[in-house]
Amino acid sequence: MTWCQDAVAWYVENSDNQHLKDTVLPKLASGELLGGTALSNPMKYFAGIEDILLHAEETNDGFIVNGQLPWISNLGESHVFGSIFRVGGDNPRDVMALVHTDTPGFEFRQLAEFCGMEGTGTYALFFKDVFIPHNEIIADPVGPFLSRIKAGFVLLQAGMATGVIEGCIRLCEDVEPRLGHVNCYLDDRPDELREALEDTRTLVRELATDVHNPDPAYFRQVLELRLAGSELALRAANSAMLHTGANGYLVDAPAQRKLREAYFVAIVTPAIKHLRKEIEALID
Repeated sequence: MTWCQDAVAWYVENSDNQHLKDTVLPKLASGELLGGTALSNPMKYFAGIEDILLHAEETNDGFIVNGQLPWISNLGESHVFGSIFRVGGDNPRDVMALVHTDTPGFEFRQLAEFCGMEGTGTYALFFKDVFIPHNEIIADPVGPFLSRIKAGFVLLQAGMATGVIEGCIRLCEDVEPRLGHVNCYLDDRPDELREALEDTRTLVRELATDVHNPDPAYFRQVLELRLAGSELALRAANSAMLHTGANGYLVDAPAQRKLREAYFVAIVTPAIKHLRKEIEALID
């Protein structure tokens, strides 16, 4: 949820729309206004994984959007989110806008029950002739804008990975006084995981100092870091389960919750398979 809030603020901060910067960004930064990011489908669309799901017609005053999106988080009444839609007509292009959940024609519904995301405000979104005025446009066209935000978009997710990894390491350390004499035979011991975690945090800090670097080699480093974070989270969660033993399998055990959280880190866009596809394209 924190990442969702940071991401939508990141979009507005990097937009050329001064109206949004003056009226919306301060509220997002303070938490007065909450919001999310509906870029999972567009990111897959730009990577050639799936078709874009929102389509729009251009009018004199803005755009009329139709379509639906699954599973967008940190939403509720009077929230906002960033979204990308495909514009048809004589000037086809992709456009990004800030959408308000109280806009006429827009609806969000909870259509699924998740094993580890309840309480995150995750809903399916439905657009039926939703009008988006020009003063709510973040980027038109969206291509050059994506080049500015994509590294930050991915780096902001590092907190999810490092948080899960840190939690898993602490679970392993907590049982060390009692089970260390036998846990020493396990792989991915807490000291090994912590060393890898600190290396990851160091690289995050280094890459974040140059977040607008347009060099493809830089963005490849960002993607490789995000991939490494997912893989390390899975290793750490698996280790936490093995280190805590049967107690980690109890219905309210933190270890089995961390396992679900680690899988979320690995499948949230960009997922491991998405990351590997993008990295391969940059290598080629």
